[in-house]
Amino acid sequence: MSSSYWHIKEFDSKKVDEVAKEFKLPYSIAKIMSLRGIIDREISSNFFYPDKSKLHDPYLLKDMDKAVEAIINHRDNGNKLMIFGDYDVDGVSSTAMLCQFFKSINIDVSYYIPHRDIDGYGLSKRGIDFAKSIGATLIITCDCGINAFDQIEYAMGMGIDVIVTDHHKPEEKIPNCIAIINPNREDCSYPFKGLCGAGVAFKLALAIADTISVDLDMVWKYADIVTLGIAADIVPMIDENRIISYFGLKQIKEGNNLGIRSLIETSKLQIDRIGIGQITFWVTPKINAAGRLGEATRAVKLLSSNNQVNAIEIAKALDKENEKRKLITLNMENESLSMIENDPEFNKKYGIVLFKENWHSGVIGIVASRIKEIHNKPTVIIGLENKIGKGSCRSIFQLDIVEALNYCHSTLDGYGGHPMAAGLTIQENNLDEFKKLFESYCGSNLKKSDLVPTINIDAEIQLSEVNGRMINFLKYLEPYGPKNSKPIFLSTNIKVQGIPKVLGKDQSTLKFKVKQDQSIYEAIGFRMIDEYEKLIVGGPIDIVYNISENHWNGKTSLQLEIKAIRYSNVKD
Repeated sequence: MSSSYWHIKEFDSKKVDEVAKEFKLPYSIAKIMSLRGIIDREISSNFFYPDKSKLHDPYLLKDMDKAVEAIINHRDNGNKLMIFGDYDVDGVSSTAMLCQFFKSINIDVSYYIPHRDIDGYGLSKRGIDFAKSIGATLIITCDCGINAFDQIEYAMGMGIDVIVTDHHKPEEKIPNCIAIINPNREDCSYPFKGLCGAGVAFKLALAIADTISVDLDMVWKYADIVTLGIAADIVPMIDENRIISYFGLKQIKEGNNLGIRSLIETSKLQIDRIGIGQITFWVTPKINAAGRLGEATRAVKLLSSNNQVNAIEIAKALDKENEKRKLITLNMENESLSMIENDPEFNKKYGIVLFKENWHSGVIGIVASRIKEIHNKPTVIIGLENKIGKGSCRSIFQLDIVEALNYCHSTLDGYGGHPMAAGLTIQENNLDEFKKLFESYCGSNLKKSDLVPTINIDAEIQLSEVNGRMINFLKYLEPYGPKNSKPIFLSTNIKVQGIPKVLGKDQSTLKFKVKQDQSIYEAIGFRMIDEYEKLIVGGPIDIVYNISENHWNGKTSLQLEIKAIRYSNVKD
């Protein structure tokens, strides 16, 4: 990110002064609180001390009453129901949570997780046929189903009722079925739209528990599983997501769920110190690996396991699969970067479309994210098999990727997603035309300045301000995520002490010491080998960083996680 624009967030100095005075805080901490809207005692109490009772009434979700009534009727009549979950972490965690809760209240329940290559995304006819074969009379979808018009009609034609629980934005119409619980329905006035699929399923479980007068702790005991979905789906870490994750993290640290504990053990992480960031980067990719390269059903079994030996066995298998996934991803990433380097017109383009035979459909999303991150351009990565392309799209915030796909719709078999991420299917013979249309749309809707990545900095501080009080404050801000991201700091005129070390399998991580006046700290920069020269020329540098704790060999030390470096005499 050496060419990034460094932007210090604008703030109201009068409000910061008021916060500093009200809470008797240093100016830098008061500024971070002010930027997050934590400006009085009531807001502070709600933010720093999450309360389960502050969750919204689940019945504010449209169709919740219909769904609860249908599920209770199925239970009372002794009928069997089936949960159909997506194959990613959100779908798997939703399924595992609902299955266990339903069993605890004597509902006859089975589940079905689709195979990425055989079933494809979303509710599938193969899954519906399975429901019919086991005698299920009700299907509940998790993290999918909002646009499954044909499949729901197929199920209803077979005498199977359907309840959709989802959070993806629907098309203009919604399917005709018993109930559709989705906070992003246009006709749903639910006050928090940021729930993930697991969050929606959690609200359904709470509504059922309340209706049949079951202790709500029978639902809250699964907050740790729901937290996996929240972390993996990168939804706003505010409101209900913050409350659920706060208690879910506590449960994860206690090691109550054998499956989650086993995944953490295979990651060689300290369970009592784990945070959302570590879960996102170390734990949930192993669950995703189950669906990317094989059967995601294993992940549901892992999260539902009561057998420690079995849990460790599955966790180790997923760990191996994730290592295999990393290798496939790295190869695809290198091939993608090579294609870009060999394109003489690349610098003139505002969007990226890359495709190749036999690129693995299970990892194209990861590669698309990485390429977008490196070049800060809307990116589409497509894997081809039998003349059919499956693509994954990632965008920058200045361009809605779904609108871009709308522009190219004549070349596509199907597509859907969010403004920042989407998927598509396409015939091989339409690829060149699609690439032409996509690049044209990006060129017409983006400016050159949009392609310069921006780092939004919370506060400029001296290294002397990185002290115990700051660390305690940062811990209270957790759990981190979108809308409550880890604060980013800027410090200027920093000296590098000693010779920087180059670490990692790919030799791309830098580790070095920084000094300002009498303050010295360890610093680490991942994927920052290109910045090595700045550290050895001997002149002062400016650094942008997060503050974290490094736990190694039983010792804990403060560490600056570097995001960007520049020479001190260079300004944006």
